[in-house]
Amino acid sequence: MNGMLIGFLVWTLCGCFVIGLGLSAFFSKKAVHFWANTDPVPVRNIKAYNRAVGKLWITYGIIFILLGLPMLGGQNTLYILLSVLGVVIETIAVMAIYSLYITKKYSGK
Repeated sequence: MNGMLIGFLVWTLCGCFVIGLGLSAFFSKKAVHFWANTDPVPVRNIKAYNRAVGKLWITYGIIFILLGLPMLGGQNTLYILLSVLGVVIETIAVMAIYSLYITKKYSGK
């Protein structure tokens, strides 16, 4: 196996882990945490909130895996840079979606 294929497999495993987090959140009975080391926001509808957060994580994981596909093209620095920058942009977008939409829609305040 060449190095880029191994790198893509590790990348895909990380994406699958994120999808697993999303599935866990989707079916959780208690409000899930989004941010590390914090309590979850107080929510009115726990089931709908968890489904929204779960969908967000699942979508993040799928896009994360898709952004790793350029690694299969070989050791081209541009491809790897596009993958990494894509993940940075995707991560910022996920944080914004959570903060601006999900928190406001399901907040118990």
